[in-house]
Amino acid sequence: MQPPKAADASDAEPHPGRSRPPAGPRPDESRASAGKGPDAPRGPAGESGPERGTAPGHPAGSTLSTVAQEQAERVSGDEPLLPARVHRPSDLMRLLIGILAIVVLFAIAAFAHGTTAGLEQDINKGTGQAPDVLIKIAGLVSSIAVLLVPVAFAIERLIKRDGLRIADGVLAAVLAHGVTLATDLWVSRYAPGTIKDALTQPQAGSLTDPVHGYLAPVIAYMTAVGMARRPRWRVVLWVVLLLDAFAMLVGGYTTPFSIVLTVLIGWTVAYGTLYTVGSPNVRPTGQHLMAGLRHVGFRPVTAMRAEDFPDSGDQSDRGRRYLVSLEDGPPLDVTVVDREQQAQGFFYRAWRRLTLRGITQRRSIQSLRQALEQEALLAYAAIAAGANAPKLIATSELGPDAVMLVYEHIGGRSLDALEDSEITDEVLHGAWRQVKALQSRRIAHRRLTGDAILVDRSGKVFVTDLRGGEIAAGDLVLRMDVAQLLTTTGLRVGAERAVAGALEVLGPDVVADCLPLLQPIALSRSTRATLRRLARERSQREREAVLEASDAARRARAQEHGAPEEAAKPGRKALRNQKQAEKRALDDALEEAREEDLLSQMRQQVLRIRPQAPVEPVRLERIKPRTLVSFIAGAFAAYYLISQVTQADFGTVSEQAEWGWVAAAVGFSALSYVAAAMSLLGFVPERVPFGKTVLAQVAGSFVKIVAPAAVGGVALNTRFLQRAGVRPGLAVASVGASQLFGLGCHILLLAAFGYLTGTERTPSSLTPSRTVIAGLLTVAVLVLVVTAVPFLRKFVVTRVRSLFAGVVPRMIDVVQRPQKLLTGIGGMLLLTGTFVMCLDASIRAFSGPDVPTLSYASIAVVFLAGNALGSAAPTPGGMGAVEGALMLGLIAVNLPKEVAAPAVVLYRLLTFWLPVLPGWLCFNHLTRKGEL
Repeated sequence: MQPPKAADASDAEPHPGRSRPPAGPRPDESRASAGKGPDAPRGPAGESGPERGTAPGHPAGSTLSTVAQEQAERVSGDEPLLPARVHRPSDLMRLLIGILAIVVLFAIAAFAHGTTAGLEQDINKGTGQAPDVLIKIAGLVSSIAVLLVPVAFAIERLIKRDGLRIADGVLAAVLAHGVTLATDLWVSRYAPGTIKDALTQPQAGSLTDPVHGYLAPVIAYMTAVGMARRPRWRVVLWVVLLLDAFAMLVGGYTTPFSIVLTVLIGWTVAYGTLYTVGSPNVRPTGQHLMAGLRHVGFRPVTAMRAEDFPDSGDQSDRGRRYLVSLEDGPPLDVTVVDREQQAQGFFYRAWRRLTLRGITQRRSIQSLRQALEQEALLAYAAIAAGANAPKLIATSELGPDAVMLVYEHIGGRSLDALEDSEITDEVLHGAWRQVKALQSRRIAHRRLTGDAILVDRSGKVFVTDLRGGEIAAGDLVLRMDVAQLLTTTGLRVGAERAVAGALEVLGPDVVADCLPLLQPIALSRSTRATLRRLARERSQREREAVLEASDAARRARAQEHGAPEEAAKPGRKALRNQKQAEKRALDDALEEAREEDLLSQMRQQVLRIRPQAPVEPVRLERIKPRTLVSFIAGAFAAYYLISQVTQADFGTVSEQAEWGWVAAAVGFSALSYVAAAMSLLGFVPERVPFGKTVLAQVAGSFVKIVAPAAVGGVALNTRFLQRAGVRPGLAVASVGASQLFGLGCHILLLAAFGYLTGTERTPSSLTPSRTVIAGLLTVAVLVLVVTAVPFLRKFVVTRVRSLFAGVVPRMIDVVQRPQKLLTGIGGMLLLTGTFVMCLDASIRAFSGPDVPTLSYASIAVVFLAGNALGSAAPTPGGMGAVEGALMLGLIAVNLPKEVAAPAVVLYRLLTFWLPVLPGWLCFNHLTRKGEL
């Protein structure tokens, strides 16, 4: 008999219900076959054999491991080898949790000194009553056991030929010892006194070690080799650790926080090592699958891997799928889900659960048992609701780390695998009828992408991949299903046919109710990626159309004069008319090339049927990433500022303040709005009133309070120019040109003033600062790296091109007008100068005779660096980032913090907080006048 073959067990993301076309297997597919011995259990219809659905190891039948060993002799494995090691997301999650716990421990030790000292006193008082004999016995036993237990476990693993785990444990122990030494060095030399007091205590004229030099490596070793996952060894492990901790505490060799830190370092380093080098792969192979099928009463012959699915965050936990043929009866679709596939996408699901409101999602982490039960429940509920879904006929575990689900085989192809011409109206109606049947019983699918819709050979439509669904779903989730399938079909057949198919089956009311959910955040991850790709393609087509129109206008102008560009130039009036005609041609070309996105097209199709349907998007986001980052950055900045400001004696400082310099700072702050207006109008060839532009810059002070510094001003200036008569495209280009010139000016000034700051001891000299030169060299190296690596170069070029699209033609128009260019560049220099002078006046207002005078170059470097951080910060107006950067910069150039703190507060008060009220008045005034 020909030796059978084992199934391909490489990583994949198939899902239940989907199979290959009836054609034969592809060349890269492999098979698994089981011999047909006389002792094989009978098929599903038979009387004998173990009970279907019995878990491995159940008393009703032989264990799965025994069956696997028996079948291993009959199944010859030529399937592609599984990777020897896998990087488990669960290890990464534990690593991050450990790092966070260490940070929290240091924070408690630093800021809760009274609590830590009281805790130590209570523990010392309680342990001081222990008998000396007990203490000595505990110390002796623990010191011996903490070394013997790891050795005993290593011997057991080596006997069972599991040397890889021992190697992982030794590596983790070595790394933990290195981290221990580094932590001890940092605590003894550089850590704050409160942390040192919490982690050490006096012992024989010196301090104890903050982290135990031998206990942390032992914990890392025990964790990496997996002792905690074995019940008997887990008990021994905890007894040894508790006994050792007790002996160390009673003997006065450590503190409670030191013991906790030691455990956390060992635990964290162990999982960091496991995630870096990978853990031994324990995923079930094709032989395990064949043995598992026999264990639940089937008689498999071959098992062929189904198609692999592309890597996608919302499809990463669907499991591996096999097409299994039986000795008697139709073939089966078997899905195998292991623990590692179950953990994939955890961070994405956790983030969605945190940021989305009103959407009931399944738990971010499910056990294999819970996943199996949920999928089985949904499979039975879908069929009971009248939907066409694969019938689940058996489930079982494949050892402790995997489960399998056995479905009746449905031959067909998914919607993604069909050609556009094959997606007929009947197919669309069939897909919508399945959704209607599910929603009639309040069942939500949650993954209605193209690979979840299956079409068999007869054209019958099935809905598959029900694992992520919900029973008794709410209205919002059901409407999201409609929006998702509407987008999925629209991407294949267009908005008109997709909406028509939905209206035919669901009716106009149901389809209209989903309009507020036609937004990217409500769709699946793969669908959002497709919409982003289409948006980039549309933008590229629009840019190409504008460039073609510009080239055509230039060629037409050259032909009109009958000579090349070197010919005599026409008059000023004719040149102005030509430019206006060219601009109109560009605007017309852009308008013709502009395309509406798919979601907007589908909204319009629905509104033709239901004009009164709500279209305002439902707010699904509970918190945006920018808001979360702003909150965290603001909290750290607020803590730093409060800690610095509270140390300053503002009463004494204000009494000694020189109010003349305060008035000068107010004047420079007011002059900055004039300079900002000049820097904007210098890049606008059209005539715009200067006075209103100044008012618009003052109004920007109000906008900055609710938007990041780099966003609010750009949006307000663009809106102001549009209201002033500048075309939308040209207004955006003018503001972009101003921002581009401002960026270049900022970098040049920062480099020039940084070069002139001199050394730290002589900040007013012309000697170049080594720190600044090192920073410039670092930036140069980064630029070279970005330009040398194709991926980084393409990324940067794409972002810059999209950011400044249309700016270059606008800059050419400005360059042809030297007066405008001089106004713009002069305004930028004046704007930087006024802010530097305002900061200098704020410093001089609180500087006494004993405070050294800072050079303007040093102040300029501090301001430019702080302003750059403020523009990059996501907080409104750079709040927190600017104050922290300015204060650190001034202290770095040898300004006492007693002067730096009030000077920064005064500067930000004059340039950020006080202008809010005048900005609000100007904003309302310009809005009433129709200027904004």
